[in-house]
Amino acid sequence: MKREDLTEKLLDMKREKDWTWKYITDEIGGMSPVLVVGALLGQMKLPKALAEKAATLFGLSDIEKRMLNEVPMRGMPMPPTDPLLYRFYEMVMVNGPAWKALIEEEFGDGIMSAIDFDLQLDRLPNPKGDRVQLTMSGKFLPYRYYGNEQGIPDDGLKEE
Repeated sequence: MKREDLTEKLLDMKREKDWTWKYITDEIGGMSPVLVVGALLGQMKLPKALAEKAATLFGLSDIEKRMLNEVPMRGMPMPPTDPLLYRFYEMVMVNGPAWKALIEEEFGDGIMSAIDFDLQLDRLPNPKGDRVQLTMSGKFLPYRYYGNEQGIPDDGLKEE
């Protein structure tokens, strides 16, 4: 079995049982719903204790349970073709240079981690149509300056 086959099996069972992602993530618990759903969709790994809970919930074999605990091959071809995913790509293409400039002005020369990262998703009621609110929080990682001489900073943190 390939990881993609397990993802399809999980999605089939979700449909068959008429489960919501909220129900599934509440049953498995243990970490952010974004990470749990990402793992069930094949983009993240579940820690062993959560893989065990998922296996019990979905009635998976021991091999399928272990597969949920393996580090997956992450990502997808770019640009994405799904319209919702493409909008995220578009947001980065259009707003990315401004985000980069603002982050560097505030923090210095570095990046926002996509590994030490959290994302919260909320629905904001609005009379003109409900809004999706995403709150991203990633650790700032400054670039390291190796071979620097005395008086030169060790990293790209903002200099005061």
